[in-house]
Amino acid sequence: MTDHLPATPAWPPRSAPRLFVGQRLEDGASLAIEGAQAHYLGKVMRAGPGDAVILCDNQTGEWLARVAHAGKRDMMLTLERQLRPLEAVPDLWLCPALLKKQAFDWVLEKATELGTSQIRPVITRRCVADKLNAERAATIVTEAAEQCARTALPGLFDPVKLDAMLRDWPTGRALFFADEQGGAPAAAAFAAHKGPAALLIGPEGGFDEAERAAIRAHPAAHAITLGPRILRGETAAVAGLGLWMGVAGDWAAA
Repeated sequence: MTDHLPATPAWPPRSAPRLFVGQRLEDGASLAIEGAQAHYLGKVMRAGPGDAVILCDNQTGEWLARVAHAGKRDMMLTLERQLRPLEAVPDLWLCPALLKKQAFDWVLEKATELGTSQIRPVITRRCVADKLNAERAATIVTEAAEQCARTALPGLFDPVKLDAMLRDWPTGRALFFADEQGGAPAAAAFAAHKGPAALLIGPEGGFDEAERAAIRAHPAAHAITLGPRILRGETAAVAGLGLWMGVAGDWAAA
């Protein structure tokens, strides 16, 4: 009868906390963690000396670190080795019209999880909000990236008015316009296009007729439909991103 040795536990453990840090990471470096991140590691995750922590710097990728010292208000981590290089993110921008705070927070979170490369909020005539708390938005995006194990944060931009966005639109990037009044089936349009792209989603009340006409007249615009039902702004953003990732993004190769 063959004796079965216990399996060697995975290292680092899947439960190891993950953090994005502002410092560029490299082999053997030491890193001081303070403030809210130190509180999270020490008080919430109960990390102590010798415990594993996964770090990302949005520059080089993902690294394994260990807690070298745990104080009441700070921690010292020592990097051991790189686990993954910086990921290649599909070149899709999400351009969502600003929504009510709770709904837009959800869009920020889910867009990050789904893998968009940039989030570029848009202000339209029917938007119920015209400002975005940049610090709050960055926190939501960073925490979502930590939760879903991204190694690269999406670019997060200040809101711009629709006419300014259209005026300054870069040459060579397709602008898929989710039009509730109809367009080409989204899956077919996504599959037919090769190259940089963006997805424009309207506000709660939709685009007005002048805005719709301006978008459709833009040379980069492709009107698409996301199905037979009228979707809320936050639902349309997530549905469109998920469909694009499955047809033209990195889900197709997963």
